[in-house]
Order: sequence, then structure tokens, then C-alpha cells
Amino acid sequence: MTSFANLPIACNDHRVSIIGGGHVGSTLAHRIAQNNLANVVLVDIVEGMPQGIALDLMQAQGMDRHNRTILGSNDYADTAGSDIVVITAGIPRKPGMNRDDLIKINAKIVVEVAQKAIAYSPDALYIIVTNPLDVMTYLAWQTLGLPTSRVMGMAGVLDSARFQTFIAMELGVSVADVRALVLGGHGDLMVPLPRHSTVGGIPITELMDDETIERLIERTRNGGAEIVNLMKTGGAYSAPASATSLMVEAILHNQSRLVPASAYLQGEYGLDDIFMGVPTLLGCRGIEKVVELKLLDTERAALHTSAESVRANIKRAWEMLGS
Repeated sequence: MTSFANLPIACNDHRVSIIGGGHVGSTLAHRIAQNNLANVVLVDIVEGMPQGIALDLMQAQGMDRHNRTILGSNDYADTAGSDIVVITAGIPRKPGMNRDDLIKINAKIVVEVAQKAIAYSPDALYIIVTNPLDVMTYLAWQTLGLPTSRVMGMAGVLDSARFQTFIAMELGVSVADVRALVLGGHGDLMVPLPRHSTVGGIPITELMDDETIERLIERTRNGGAEIVNLMKTGGAYSAPASATSLMVEAILHNQSRLVPASAYLQGEYGLDDIFMGVPTLLGCRGIEKVVELKLLDTERAALHTSAESVRANIKRAWEMLGS
């Protein structure tokens, strides 16, 4: 079996383990190595699959111009000492399914994966990507038994990036000039915030009418489903991988970046004991701070409605796991 012992390791020996070798996991492995962020361990239960993906990615090393190693494995022992563990394992959505339809199957997978990963990387930070994301992040946190700062979900970065893209497409401007913000659960009840979304510093509320903004909000809420329906056999993976890579970079480079992520709330926004998408400061210690914005009554009500849905699904997940 190939191991890190007989691979040339870069001097900066950060290690990121990705559990789940599907489209999101394999694309994320490529992003992390290509951006020279860390050495990567890609773990999957399918024998030979992660090894093949890793070998393919390593053969691109010279052309991608990085010196990182990518190891494919079916053994969690190879993840030992990881700085970050990313959980992407689980089944993806199919046409006609929503994220909540995945609860029963993915809850069992995430709990099992978390139990195995923590045994080898007790000091790691954990990023959850498996859907329904906020529910899976809560289950993983309960299973891992770690401080809340070290467990987070990737959602807000992706949801905000989708809103950002749709704004740029609508106005015909460079996406580099657009900043967008989306709060709430990673689902149909997410809460895009037009007041805090800008083009060159100008709020989009001054650049579009209400009807156009509402149309973009709805497209953002259904951004994942739109891709699932177009692809027929799978869901989005490139943008989710890029969003996760951004979070990995913020942590490993200790950037203290202000990014939206699914973070544990302890009274912020009037919510408690729940993981929800909110603005956070993200650095080497994980979630350094939850940033609490002043919301309008309508925005706060929408956020709480989203939270009620997440809570109901957390309860369902525990009931399913106990059955």
C-alpha cells in the first residue's frame, strides 16, 4: 500500500483529510493540492477508487506545478494527525429530492465517519459538507465532542457565491466587483440579504427593482436543485469544492477571513443550540467569532423560520438514528 512514508513531502506538512471520494471530495483534493495548501488524504469505502483518483491527480502534479502529495486510502489510519478533516461522505441529491430527503441515510454515514476520524485526528478542525448540511454539522459536533469553534459546515460561502454570480449575470458586471451575503440554513429557506449585497460598494437595492431581486433570491435558494435537475444524475461539485477550499485556506493561512459558515449559535440572532449559516471570522483556531448583524424584523423572522426547519430535521435525524 502506498503511504506518505515513501512519498516526497513538502516542507509545509499541513495535512487535510477528505472523507468521501465522490465528485466533491475528489475535486476538493485537486483544489487543495493545486493551490499548494496542504498534503491530502482522500478516503472512501470503495476499494481502489480513492487510490485511482489520487494517482490520477498526482500524475498532474508536474503540469499543475505544485509539490503536494495526494494519498488515496480505505484506511482511516492514514488520516492520523490531520490539521483539517472534511466530511463529504454521503449520497447526493437526485432529481425530485430535496436536501432533507437525505437525512436518514446520510445521518448514519456522518456519525460513523466522525467516530472513525476523531480516533486518529483528535486535534483537527472539522468541516462538514454532507447534506442536509446544518443538520449533519450538528450531528457531527455531537459525535465528535469537540469545542464548537472546531466544527463548522460549508454552506454560507457557497450560497453567497451563488447569489454573487446571479447578481453579476443580471447586471452584466464583473463578479469580482460583487459582494453577496446569505444567512440561514443551507436549504430552501436560506436568507439572502440584499441590503448587505453590493456591486462596487453600491447596495443592489439601488441597482435593481424589488421584483428582479426577489427572482435572484429564489434562484439562489434553488441553486443546487437547478443543477441537479439539469445534470439528472448528480449535483453540484465544482462550486462546493471551491467554497470548501476557501475555508481550508482561511484556516491553514490563519487569515481571519470574514466568511459565512454554518456555525454553532449560543444566543446570537436570538438562536441557541443550533448550527446555522452566519458571518464568521475564520482562522487557524476555527470559528474565531460569530459576527452578529443588525437585521430588519423581516430578515430576523426569515432566519428564525429557517432555524425552525433545521431544528425539526435535527430531531428527525436523532429519531431515525435511534430506530
